[in-house]
Amino acid sequence: MTVEFWFLIGAALVFWMQAGFAMVETGFTRAKNAGNIIMKNLMDFCIGTVVFSLLGYTLMMGEDSFFGLIGKPNMDLFTHFKDFIASPAEGFTDASYFVFNLVFCATTATIVSGAMAERTKFSAYCVYSAVISLVVYPIEAHWIWGGGWLSQLGFHDYAGSCAIHMVGGMAALIGAAVLGPRIGKYVKDKDGKVVKVNAIPGHSIPLGALGVFILWLGWYGFNGAAATSPSELSSIFLTTTIAPSVATCTTMIYTWIKNGKPDVSMCLNASLAGLVAVTAGCDALDAIGAAVVGIVAGILVVAVVETLDLKLHIDDPVGAVGVHCANGVWGTIAVGLLANPDAPAGLRGLLYTGDFKQLGIQLLGFVSVAAWAAVTMLLFFKLLKKVDFLRAEAADELSGLDVSEHGLPSAYADFMPAVDKYAEFGTGDHIVAVTGTTPVAEAVPVKREPSFEDGKFTKVEIVFKEEKLYALKEAMSKLGITGMTVSHVMGYGMQKGHTEFYRGVAVETDLRPKVQVDIVVSAIPVRDVIETAKKVLYTGHIGDGKIFVYDVENVIKVRTGEEGYAALQDVE
Repeated sequence: MTVEFWFLIGAALVFWMQAGFAMVETGFTRAKNAGNIIMKNLMDFCIGTVVFSLLGYTLMMGEDSFFGLIGKPNMDLFTHFKDFIASPAEGFTDASYFVFNLVFCATTATIVSGAMAERTKFSAYCVYSAVISLVVYPIEAHWIWGGGWLSQLGFHDYAGSCAIHMVGGMAALIGAAVLGPRIGKYVKDKDGKVVKVNAIPGHSIPLGALGVFILWLGWYGFNGAAATSPSELSSIFLTTTIAPSVATCTTMIYTWIKNGKPDVSMCLNASLAGLVAVTAGCDALDAIGAAVVGIVAGILVVAVVETLDLKLHIDDPVGAVGVHCANGVWGTIAVGLLANPDAPAGLRGLLYTGDFKQLGIQLLGFVSVAAWAAVTMLLFFKLLKKVDFLRAEAADELSGLDVSEHGLPSAYADFMPAVDKYAEFGTGDHIVAVTGTTPVAEAVPVKREPSFEDGKFTKVEIVFKEEKLYALKEAMSKLGITGMTVSHVMGYGMQKGHTEFYRGVAVETDLRPKVQVDIVVSAIPVRDVIETAKKVLYTGHIGDGKIFVYDVENVIKVRTGEEGYAALQDVE
């Protein structure tokens, strides 16, 4: 009873890791997608629970069949509930095993969310969550933990470096590659070659750090829940502490030397990388082995994250591939290299005993599981892309998935989302088409059009949607305007024909983030400025923007004292 109680407490800690994943992903991405990310992390567990109950659990833990490939499906959870919760003579109740394996399944599913964040349709993510929890994870987990062919060979993956993290990371890698990068992440030349990689910082490092601490706490249950003796549990806690600590120190030193300063977000990734890497062998390693695992993990996570971004141009906003896929592979192989016979598992690692057998089994297991995950997820994501069900529309991506997917203007209702991100990136090939029918004069009204006289100064004030800032800046630069003032403002009121709901109640008035650009012109015709702005901002919908035109009596440059036309010139 006492051991089973700890087993369920461990399962609860693993469930709590969902909060950690949600915080890491939210913090490492932009505020305009925070609500969408919270919703995904909530629903992948809830959807996973439904499909895992119906079929996934028995595919994983049912009676072994088809030469150790799958478990035999049954409906005992629903048809023999009394037996399902009854305490057996040995081991735990079926109900305990179900809950324990369910929370691990949810972890596999949620890893993919971060790599595909900020541009995936919510509906597509729901379908993905169902598929990986229904079929993909249960089958390979049966091979390892359900009495399947790998477990019969002696493959060792105590808590899931391979079965959970590598599989989730592999799905993340394939999903991110098939989906494509976020708009503005990579700048291409006319031949389609990437000439610049843009950084898109997350909006809250503190949230990301909170997520890492939650995950680290949960990992003691993740790795330790299946322990059956105090000696085994204490050994697991020891290795689960050493590996991430050493990995984080390694990454701190490595990025400090490489970049001149220690990288905060990479160090947070490194903590998780060390945890992932030690998961397979947490009961098979000693303190030295755990430290070696951590050192490699700390370097590997940086190398993979940077290679994906700078060389392969695969956009992974949270580093999921470097953390989970790469270090899931490393942790699986490390068991064959570093297992100490004196550790609770009693395995014979190559570097301790000179025995190649365990290493060979680990390599076979990693290759087999990786092949299964790669083939199934590639076919699945390709299918979703082919039927145009995978990626959000460009306009929705630019405005943020909170509002387009969930009708949520901002996950932070009392705070303005930052708009400086919009000033850095264009839409590239993703041209936002005119989709509405409102005339230009109504969509982008000009409040005053004075007579444009030569030699006078005119201030043009433009208030518009924040995602259009880069396009307007570029258009004005081509017109010859090199100076403008940009402010973040809030527009008050409900747009006609555009009703949002909060908890089922219509929002009658709303504060919407806008950008205000002020331009003072003299030599450049004001009419050219107005028409250019209207052309850039117009999409055919009420709320595209407003343009205000004012007469300016004089312009004075403070530093030089110049006045008039000379004060407007940038060349000094």
